Amino acid sequence: MRNSTYLKMGLNMLVHSKLRSWLTIIGIVIGVGSVIGIVSLGDAMEANVQSKLAEMDLTNIVISPGYTKASSNLHGGPPPGMGGGSSTDSELTDDDIDALQGMDSIQYIAGSISGREEVKYAGETATLSITGVDPQVWKYMTSLKTQSGRLLEPADRYVAVIGSSVASETYDQDIGVNQVITINNKSVRVVGVLEEEGMGDDSKIYMPIDGAVELIEDAKEDVYDSITVKAKSEDLIDELTEDIEKKLMVSRHIVQEDDKDFSVIASKSMAESVTEMMSSMTLFLGAIAAVSLLVGAVGIANTMFTSVLEKTKEIGTMKAIGAKNRDILMIFLFNSAMVGLVGGILGVILGSFVSSGLQAMMGSDMTGGGGVRFTLMLEGLALAVLIGVISGVVPAYRASKLKPVDALRYE
Repeated sequence: MRNSTYLKMGLNMLVHSKLRSWLTIIGIVIGVGSVIGIVSLGDAMEANVQSKLAEMDLTNIVISPGYTKASSNLHGGPPPGMGGGSSTDSELTDDDIDALQGMDSIQYIAGSISGREEVKYAGETATLSITGVDPQVWKYMTSLKTQSGRLLEPADRYVAVIGSSVASETYDQDIGVNQVITINNKSVRVVGVLEEEGMGDDSKIYMPIDGAVELIEDAKEDVYDSITVKAKSEDLIDELTEDIEKKLMVSRHIVQEDDKDFSVIASKSMAESVTEMMSSMTLFLGAIAAVSLLVGAVGIANTMFTSVLEKTKEIGTMKAIGAKNRDILMIFLFNSAMVGLVGGILGVILGSFVSSGLQAMMGSDMTGGGGVRFTLMLEGLALAVLIGVISGVVPAYRASKLKPVDALRYE
C-alpha cells in the first residue's frame, strides 16, 4: 500500500470513532497547551528579568553591615534589606572606605545612608525613602537617568533628585524641577526627576549625603548604611569581591570567618542567581505540565487497543485479501499519529491563548514577551505526534501480528 492509502484509512478510523477519539485528543490538547503556555510564560518572565538586569550596572559591589552564614552563598550576603539577619550591630565608617582606597581594581567608592521620613508638598504629607549619596561620584556609579532636570552635583546640599512615582503619583499635584519639598521642616529644592525604572527606585528621594545626615533621624556623620564599590571592569568582580573581604577582615581585626560583621554582594552575582532561579522555576513548572502529556499518552494507547479489538474482523479480512503485516502496522500508526497531530495543533492554539492571558494578568511589563516562539510551537506539535506514534506502537504491532483465521473468528 501507498502512504496516501495508510493516511486515508487512518483518517477514516479517526472519523468513525468520534467520541472516543476526541476524548483522547482533549487529553493531548490539555497537555500540549499547558506545556506551551507555561514554557512561553517562563520565556517572557526571563526576558523581562533580563531586560531589567541589562539596565543594572554589574560592576557594582555593595558592602553592608552584618553577616550570616546563609549570606555567604551569594559571595558575601544579600543586599541591604533582603533579610538573613546580622551577626552583630556593626557599623560601616570612613575607616572602611580608607582601608579600600588605593585598590587597583576599584574605580569609585562611596558610602550612602538611607531612612524613611515625612515629606511635605502642597499641603500633603507622605512618608518616603530618602537616600543620601556622595554627589561627587554618584552620577558615575548609578545607572539612573533623569527625564527632566539633572543629577546631583558636588556643590549641592539641600537639593534632591526624585523618582518618577514621587513626582507624579504620591501627591495630588505633580512635582516638577525647581519645586520645593519639605523634609523635617527643611526646604529641599528638586533638581531632577528620574526616568521610570520599575526596579524599586521610582519612589525614592536622593540627596547629597551631607544634607541627608541632617534630615534623616538617627543618621550619623561618617557612618554609612552601605558602601558601594565600582570596579573598573566586570571581569574583575569575582577577584575584587574576595580582595575586599580580605582587606576589611584585616582592617576590622577579624580573624575567623564566622566572626565577620559585614557582607559583600556583587550585582553580577545577584543577576546570575536571579537568572538561574528563573530557569529552574520554568523547568519545574514545565515538568508539572508534562504530567498531563503522560496522561494523554495513556489515553491514546487505550484508544488504540480498543480500536484493535473493534476492528479485529476487519484486520482478518484485509489480511485474507493480501494485506501484509506492515500494512496493518502502518494503518494503526498513522491513526495514532493523527490523533497526536490534531491534539498538538489544538494544544498549540490553547497554549498561545493561555500564555497571552497569563502575561496580561501579570501586568504591562509582561505583555512585551513577543508571544509564543514559533520554534516552541513546532516542538509542541512534534512532541504531540511523537507521543501519538509511541503510544500506538504496541497496539499497532499486536494488530499486525493477528492471524487471518483467528481474526475472522473473533466475536
